[in-house]
Amino acid sequence: MDQEVLVLPEEDDGVRVITCSGAFDQATLEPLRRACAPALADPAVRRIVLDVSRVTFADSSMLNTMLRLLRTSSLVLAGPLPRTLARVLELTQADRLFPTADGMREARTL
Repeated sequence: MDQEVLVLPEEDDGVRVITCSGAFDQATLEPLRRACAPALADPAVRRIVLDVSRVTFADSSMLNTMLRLLRTSSLVLAGPLPRTLARVLELTQADRLFPTADGMREARTL
């Protein structure tokens, strides 16, 4: 499964943006975990925005990673949420837990 995780250049607003595209499951989540670690360790980062608009597949492993991020930081999902990810969130009722925005501009300010 192909996937890509990019950390966008930092701005001075305390928001770290990480974009995800492709398929994410237990075997392919390590790049996302590695990308998030510096943001979690940086006290200047007050919010992580995870752009999931181009995720083509997500399973419970991706959900668990997102839940860990939510517990340890201020996490916002930037969408629109892809159908597969929205379905995982809906089935697990985790959709109620994640602040979600339809675009990057809104996500940066939630």
